[in-house]
Amino acid sequence: MRADLHLHTTASDGSRSPEEIVRKASELGLDVIAITDHDTTEGIQPALEAAKNYPDVTVIPGVEISTDAPKIEVHILGYFIDHKSPELNDALSELRNTRYERGIKMVARLAGMGIDIDWERVLELAAEGTIGRPHIAQAMLERGYVASIKEAFTKYLGRDGPAYVERKKVTPEKAVELILKSGGFPFLAHPIEIEHLEHFIMDLKSAGLRGLEVYYATYSPGTIAHLQALASKHGLIASGGSDYHGLDNTVGTPMGSIDLPRESVEQIMSLAEQKRTVIP
Repeated sequence: MRADLHLHTTASDGSRSPEEIVRKASELGLDVIAITDHDTTEGIQPALEAAKNYPDVTVIPGVEISTDAPKIEVHILGYFIDHKSPELNDALSELRNTRYERGIKMVARLAGMGIDIDWERVLELAAEGTIGRPHIAQAMLERGYVASIKEAFTKYLGRDGPAYVERKKVTPEKAVELILKSGGFPFLAHPIEIEHLEHFIMDLKSAGLRGLEVYYATYSPGTIAHLQALASKHGLIASGGSDYHGLDNTVGTPMGSIDLPRESVEQIMSLAEQKRTVIP
């Protein structure tokens, strides 16, 4: 059983539409995928509809919520969410508004450095999806200010970059709560850079965390073993995915390239039988 449980579409900052993601999953021989766009559920219904034409592919409705923790941005994945939940979508809408406002400020900062990109072009690249830094990076690449998406982040748009602008985010605990209320199951995404990770995990587990993204694009075997041990110790399900955006060959890993053990896939799929509508 092959799975990729961390995929982005044009509903946020991916380069492929939900329909294209499902088709590509089928071509790659993936059995299970999760649509986990940043702060939006807009890509889920189109993916579910597309999956009717590809019965070999099961689509998990998901989301990736950006949250704020000391010194770092933490992402919380939600699997098997109710993507039509009014409370969840209202909260995500607020987060998307802060992304829009942040994008305008970042473009202005770049202009102050002599890097002139058109905000309207950034909006076109976002194609009515959630606006993210990759769209600004793409606009910079088009104008020849950088040679790759990676360079745009390294020199300008990364957390310590001169054009970076902070934005309002919810706390990790609030994201866990939103996912639980929507009937979903919260997992901590790409966690290795979080300081005092084990204490962080323990705090989030008390709030309702169900899993940990152990198998991730850039993780070494040693890192994976460390996270496996933490997940086992704290009774969390190990998940994994490519974090595929499909932007260019300098950023991210190919879709379906993560070797997620069958046991993990089966444990995650079993969650569908435990759906909740309220916090336990």
